[in-house]
Amino acid sequence: MAGGGAAARDCGGLAFAAEKNWAAAAAEFESAARDAQLAHDDRAATYWAQGGNAWLAAGDATKARTALDSALTAGTLTGLQLGEARLDHARALVAADDLASARTDIDLALTTAGDDPLAWLLSATLARRMGNLPRARGDIAEALKRSSTTPRSSSRRATSPRATATRPAPAPPGPKPRGSPPTPPPPATPSPRSASSTRPNPDGPVEVRPSTTPPPLWNPAGTPPIYR
Repeated sequence: MAGGGAAARDCGGLAFAAEKNWAAAAAEFESAARDAQLAHDDRAATYWAQGGNAWLAAGDATKARTALDSALTAGTLTGLQLGEARLDHARALVAADDLASARTDIDLALTTAGDDPLAWLLSATLARRMGNLPRARGDIAEALKRSSTTPRSSSRRATSPRATATRPAPAPPGPKPRGSPPTPPPPATPSPRSASSTRPNPDGPVEVRPSTTPPPLWNPAGTPPIYR
């Protein structure tokens, strides 16, 4: 990618990531970030964040933290990009057993990436590890609110068990011979439970079982990167 500039190196990083060659991808993203810095390009922070994310996927939390430090100190990330970078930074901190700093990062991430259910699940995972079960329960509830498989309040009526159990009315009975015994009513059919209407028991054990279970917060190597 020599001479191609930051954008070309970023494309190279994406190509390596598509092959799951995370270390090579991270190196390309970091080269893109350095080229962007020399060119005074604000995209440098995005490239650093991509590099940190790829290092996490490669299982190198130390290099991930260094790259993500550069991304965050640049001061140009905003909104969801900033929140995702903080989540990745928190995962690198947990790998270094710095749980208190990771808690600060995740709390800050929730202010800009709070619509992402994964952010709340990661927060719940960290809360469980730190022994804060009430916080974990609350974070799981927030994640379920934002999950695409959980009905929102505006559509609750349409997805309730009662609505999904609606059946067409039976046809009126035909004429019966005089003196025949009355026809007994059909047995009651229980209404099917809508899978989307189930809710966790707030007093039960804290468990998260989404359709795709995220990796533990302290084992960053299992999460594929989120390219922005």
